[in-house]
Amino acid sequence: MRFLIVDDHPIMRLGVKQLIHAQWPDAVIDEASTIAEALQLGQAHAPSAIVLDLSLPDASGTEGASRILRAIKTVPVLVLSLNAESAYAARLLQMGVSGYLPKDKATDELVLALQRLLVGGRYVTAAMADHLLGLLSGQAPNQLPHEQLSAQEHRVMLLIAAGKTPAEIADTMHLSAKTVGTYRARILEKTGWRNNTELTKYCVQHGLTDAI
Repeated sequence: MRFLIVDDHPIMRLGVKQLIHAQWPDAVIDEASTIAEALQLGQAHAPSAIVLDLSLPDASGTEGASRILRAIKTVPVLVLSLNAESAYAARLLQMGVSGYLPKDKATDELVLALQRLLVGGRYVTAAMADHLLGLLSGQAPNQLPHEQLSAQEHRVMLLIAAGKTPAEIADTMHLSAKTVGTYRARILEKTGWRNNTELTKYCVQHGLTDAI
């Protein structure tokens, strides 16, 4: 059994290692603090599962998960995040991650989540599941504005909230600046926000910037 932990906080990596070793004493655990390191280790050693933080020095928001999923396609990825938004989990599950776990639930549920992933399953917390199912089916009650966005629109929203310019967003997402402008227009139309200031204020108020 081999795991790859991707987190730039040594204390968090240590905690995750201890939880894994308590369940799988003989497991080999590789550690990375950036996506670049994770890609190098993941491609060299083929881990059984990857535990991935979303806030890393060389990736913002969903970009790190996107790069991991593109490069290491057969390995299940469990995202650990400070963000407990069901809508954010839905975006990542739609992208292809196998599980999503808020960091404050890691002590109680990390091993259970990894056990599920190792047998080909997916994992979210019980508290998140009902709302998440509604989001994925398009039937969630009292949908918040950002929950109406597509996966790509959601990524553009987060990058705008992080203060990225259209050119920087285009480079990060491998799009043209014109396409980024189209996504921004759709975001404003769907949500009713008038400008980037209102968009950013909303993201901060709803804790969405915690994952950037």
